[in-house]
Amino acid sequence: MRLNEITFTSALPVDGYGPGFFRIGGEVHEGAVLTGPDGPSTWGGLEDSAPLLALAGKIDVLFIGTGPEIAHIPAALRAQLERDGIGAEVMNSPAACRTYNVLLAEGRRIALALLPV
Repeated sequence: MRLNEITFTSALPVDGYGPGFFRIGGEVHEGAVLTGPDGPSTWGGLEDSAPLLALAGKIDVLFIGTGPEIAHIPAALRAQLERDGIGAEVMNSPAACRTYNVLLAEGRRIALALLPV
């Protein structure tokens, strides 16, 4: 079996999460968070589309974690993302974290927007 070391640049993996927080690259972030090629930052939730749209050209897919349960995102937000060439994959936040970490390790052009569990 061949093992390859994974090196993360500014995009950091999600190390853990709990009630109201996410640990990304060893650092705890309270509340909603956005992470991707530019590293983690606070996010205003589904109503705060500007930071998501700013990812156009930097990523191919945005994983959106909707908290403890899967929920629909606003249709207008999905339409804006798709118009800007960003595929949106919606799932609960734990599943979004796991999926993001796997694809990040593969070197994919992705980002992750999370609502707390």
